[in-house]
Amino acid sequence: MKLGVVGLPNVGKSTLFNAITKAGAMSANYPFCTIEPNVGIVAVPDKRLDELEKLYNSKRKVPANIEFVDIAGLVKGASLGEGLGNKFLSHIREVDAIVHCVRCFDDANVIHVEGRVDPKSDIEIINLELILADIESVEKRLERVAKSVKAGDKEAKAELDVLNIIKDTLAKNLPARLAPLDDEQKKIAKGFFLLTTKPVIYAANVSENDIGKPDNAYVSAVKEIAKSENAEVITICAKIEEELSALSQEEKDEMLRELGIETSGLDQLITACYRLLNLMSFLTAGEDEVRAWTISIGTKAPQAAGKIHTDFEKGFIKAEVVNYKDLIELGGFNQAKEKGKVRLEGKDYVVQDGDVMLFKFNV
Repeated sequence: MKLGVVGLPNVGKSTLFNAITKAGAMSANYPFCTIEPNVGIVAVPDKRLDELEKLYNSKRKVPANIEFVDIAGLVKGASLGEGLGNKFLSHIREVDAIVHCVRCFDDANVIHVEGRVDPKSDIEIINLELILADIESVEKRLERVAKSVKAGDKEAKAELDVLNIIKDTLAKNLPARLAPLDDEQKKIAKGFFLLTTKPVIYAANVSENDIGKPDNAYVSAVKEIAKSENAEVITICAKIEEELSALSQEEKDEMLRELGIETSGLDQLITACYRLLNLMSFLTAGEDEVRAWTISIGTKAPQAAGKIHTDFEKGFIKAEVVNYKDLIELGGFNQAKEKGKVRLEGKDYVVQDGDVMLFKFNV
């Protein structure tokens, strides 16, 4: 899973990226500080792995990972190449989802590229640039597809219909993901690789003083926009996340308690990203290692096995499956088996979040 962190210059985007990846991306008080995208791999927090590691006394613990890409700050005119915009937009095209960092704090010492703090305007600027870039892509594709339709290509006619629906949606300054498409049309649209079809999470970046308090006016404005787009909002303080990233787990827990926060912004962000992309994890466990594997919700057992190795999917016979909670409560796989909690599942089994699985295969 690859997530692109976007936003106007100086909204706290690179500070947030530094905090969640500890990758040391450059962060400075001037636009276009980030030109080439910084990439960081983040381990997905999963307390289930900690418990399984203890149970099996495993040599290694391997969490699932998310890749974050810090994309340079966009400005007005990015779709026309302003501020190296075309280059930055191409970086967005490569990610699975967008984390849109929005400035929701006042600070006279941090320059705002537009000269004032206005989350609604900031979001509109970014969204408009993505929409304009998509309009250009759609119009170019329409020209090519129209020629194929004239030549009698039946598949091209279905594509043309989808393109026209998306074009009408974009013309209303709405993202392509809000286009009224049925399931079959959505499959066709996926092949267009448009920027505004990508799911979005808004990260409302607040000051340290606003953490744990009711939403300020800026955050409320972001939530209103997100509601209209069926998008999610995470309220986060990039500076606090940066401090938390330098602490041990014990120190981190203590700081969160002092702040009156149950979970860090990073944990909230990862949970929201999994939800946004319909992802979940199944687990494997043994003395050598315990590991979490990320799959899409609805994945069947053979395809889940294929995440471990292609041979597992090709030669899939069956899977031994036990619910994580049952495994922990009963104290091990053999004990769970004795209690009838281990099930044999075949090719049609839909894997559930937290399943601990052992695959049987023959190649």
